[in-house]
Amino acid sequence: MNMRGKNLLLLLRSSVVILVASISVVMAVDKDKAKFAPGPASSFASKQTNDGVTIGAEAYETEDMAKTAFGKLNPYAHGVLPVLVVIQNDSKETISLEKMKVEYETTDRERIGPTTARDVQYLNPVKRPNLNGTPLPGMGGRHKNPLASPEIEARAFAARMLPPGESAYGFFYFQTGHRSGAKLYLTGLKQAGSGKDLFYFEMPLGIH
Repeated sequence: MNMRGKNLLLLLRSSVVILVASISVVMAVDKDKAKFAPGPASSFASKQTNDGVTIGAEAYETEDMAKTAFGKLNPYAHGVLPVLVVIQNDSKETISLEKMKVEYETTDRERIGPTTARDVQYLNPVKRPNLNGTPLPGMGGRHKNPLASPEIEARAFAARMLPPGESAYGFFYFQTGHRSGAKLYLTGLKQAGSGKDLFYFEMPLGIH
């Protein structure tokens, strides 16, 4: 191969490398855009601090909010209300979340426990949310439906321990309609070392 041919080959190889690198950058940017990362608990409109631990909560009932976390899926349009919980530990103690209990309180003061992320995919989806604040129909058959989305489990709250200076976030899923005046209760948080219970957290959940 003559010198001209070698130069042409090197040029083609360089072009391919640049093209592959460009594609990789674009893919990385797209992946980063898809990443869900809420702000600190202290930035939430609805928040509470006990013993150096701040918890922020927000109901994701609108299409636009759901899009930031679940892509094309809006769980609330199918009868499941996602509530984002962010826990920020600014204390000097590790906080145990092993026995943390989360409940949604309706305007009628009925408390509803969350449906596990794994079980959400088996619920019978409904066309529109039940707005009277009572639980919606229960488990359905094991078949594909709009709620069988990997984002449901991927976005679920999963932390069990929270060291000092750390934060954790994720969603809890409730089979309920959502109205202004509803609240979220969290109990069972403990200091891992002493076993001391933290005071309960009570936060109003607004409507967007």
